[in-house]
Amino acid sequence: MSPVTEDQLIMDRASVSFSGFLAVSELTLRVRKGELRCLIGPNGAGKTTALDLVCGKTRLTAGEIRFEGRPIHHLSEHRIARAGIGRKFQVPSVFRELSVWDNLHIGHSQQPGVLANLIRFRRNIDAEDISRLAELVGLQADLKTQAAHLSHGQTQWLEIALILAQDPALILMDEPTAGMTAQETKKTAQLFDRLRGRHTLVVVEHDMGFVRDIAETITVMHQGKLLAEGTIAQIETNQQVRDAYLGSGGIGHA
Repeated sequence: MSPVTEDQLIMDRASVSFSGFLAVSELTLRVRKGELRCLIGPNGAGKTTALDLVCGKTRLTAGEIRFEGRPIHHLSEHRIARAGIGRKFQVPSVFRELSVWDNLHIGHSQQPGVLANLIRFRRNIDAEDISRLAELVGLQADLKTQAAHLSHGQTQWLEIALILAQDPALILMDEPTAGMTAQETKKTAQLFDRLRGRHTLVVVEHDMGFVRDIAETITVMHQGKLLAEGTIAQIETNQQVRDAYLGSGGIGHA
């Protein structure tokens, strides 16, 4: 018998409304530890709002969110992050005036405050950890490059590295391949394969080719609700999903 894998993240009938508009409606979602889950759906389906609820950026109107068995929906964003949840937003946020090396050192430090970290890294640089992190995201040749001079894809990878530097158990990714070239998207899929199992990943994505490359389980949202859930094959043959989102082309062409 295969071992039972525990649910690390549970959204239990989660709902949120904005001025009477129900953006997420009784959403129930279970994500296993080490799983790579893709969250898809048309624009306005509530995908980003669902991530906002998990990281505390938006507060529940009803329902519950549990992480590793503990309710977290009442915690501040800071405490949720400290509990082991990292979030990558659609627009990357890095220290553009600093080098890749300096960015990674600040991200790697547990000491808060940019100035404190800059002072600290002059005295105590863990070069091996930083080099390993840069290699993981494909930036080992760019450590001396100012972040402002990176390509869009490289900037996205740097932000992912900044999140990984804190070693979160769960990482929420909001459209990580948006604006990337086909080659950058392919490299990002390879990166996610390397992260698979080391971290739990929940990925909101519109690039269905990318979803096909990385997904284990796909959750489809529509109008704030859970529409369907399953493997790629199950989602592609689900008539409700076809009608609401995929059309006749399937996941490779949506």
